[in-house]
Amino acid sequence: NRGVGALRRMLKMKKPASLVAAILFWLIALAQLLRVLLQVRVTAGTQDIPLWPSAVAFIVFGALGIWLWRERRE
Repeated sequence: NRGVGALRRMLKMKKPASLVAAILFWLIALAQLLRVLLQVRVTAGTQDIPLWPSAVAFIVFGALGIWLWRERRE
């Protein structure tokens, strides 16, 4: 019976694609934050990629995740 109740709750879940997208955005934001905090060096060809784009990406992807989270609750 427990499995049936969980299945019913899943079927009633609002906008599951938005939840999945929000989680993916948060994972990307976390990866960008970790790059900044751990100062991971990224090189494309011979060019070093600075850390500031990762800080911006953290803010953007985090905000998108929050936006989708709030949107799915409406």
